[in-house]
Amino acid sequence: MMIEIKKIDLKDVENLRQLSIKTFSDTFAKDNDPEDLQHYLSTAYTEEKLTKELKNKESEFYFIYKDEQLAGYLKLNVGNAQTEKIDKNGMEIERIYVDATFKRLGLGRKLYEMAEMRATELGKKILWLGVWERNLPALAFYKKLGFVHLGQHSFFMGEDEQIDLIMGKELHAE
Repeated sequence: MMIEIKKIDLKDVENLRQLSIKTFSDTFAKDNDPEDLQHYLSTAYTEEKLTKELKNKESEFYFIYKDEQLAGYLKLNVGNAQTEKIDKNGMEIERIYVDATFKRLGLGRKLYEMAEMRATELGKKILWLGVWERNLPALAFYKKLGFVHLGQHSFFMGEDEQIDLIMGKELHAE
């Protein structure tokens, strides 16, 4: 099994858009109103919005490939690109998604390891993320990696207020 992680650039925006919609839908469709989900997908993952995110110097995107097939992606934020003010020395994992076809192969862990490596390279002290309180597989994954509950914030899917748990992990200098 060959695994490769590559930084995403502007020429990849359509692949990023398609993968974002697929992985978000696979993860959350069963628990959300179809109309709300469709509206969210049609605004959150437009080519224009993703292009703007890719151009942000304080965000980084990475694709992960298994045997040369696109299998998932990672979005990291520092500075003002972070969605919450958790820690000025923090890095946010805003998105970490693996296509359902490639789940349970360790790819999520590989993306997480990439995030931790980048945070360490940039001298960050904490890695943090938000995860839906009802996404039990993701919560278990992050707890296993050593993340702890720091707080919470609201995320709206249409009129439906959902709670994202803010989880963080302190990084120790090598």
